[in-house]
Amino acid sequence: MGDVSARLSELGIVLPSIASASGNYIPYRLAGNLLFVSGQIPRIDGVEHFVGVVGQDITPQDGYQAARLCALNIVARVNAALEGDLDRVLACVQVRGFVNAPASFKGHPAIIDGASDLIVEIFGDKGRHVRTALGAGSLPRGSSVEVDAVFEVATKS
Repeated sequence: MGDVSARLSELGIVLPSIASASGNYIPYRLAGNLLFVSGQIPRIDGVEHFVGVVGQDITPQDGYQAARLCALNIVARVNAALEGDLDRVLACVQVRGFVNAPASFKGHPAIIDGASDLIVEIFGDKGRHVRTALGAGSLPRGSSVEVDAVFEVATKS
């Protein structure tokens, strides 16, 4: 068992199964040593969670949990891309988070902290990243949050 897999076990985190892309795109692309992961919503086993507008339909605390679920799906995609070897992750380079919120909402960074916190919990210092947190008028499937990410990975030996 690798270091990251041991960390997941220690944290009691089980990576979810992931569905195929739901449109004309691919869920991830490895370009050189960079792994780009498409936007993930808080969907587990084909069921959307935390649907609605943060600060209106769902609480900011639920928005934070939604962002954690998005990050969990991102890590599951990374795991698939790296054929189960999460120890190949050298760094999480960037996270971009989109929050379905009314124009008056100001807490976008605190919501996307849910994704950032989980990535750092799993990867430690390798999980520290640059980030953007944006508001959106709507998101796919009525999701409250969508998150994408870029990772630097070691080449397969």
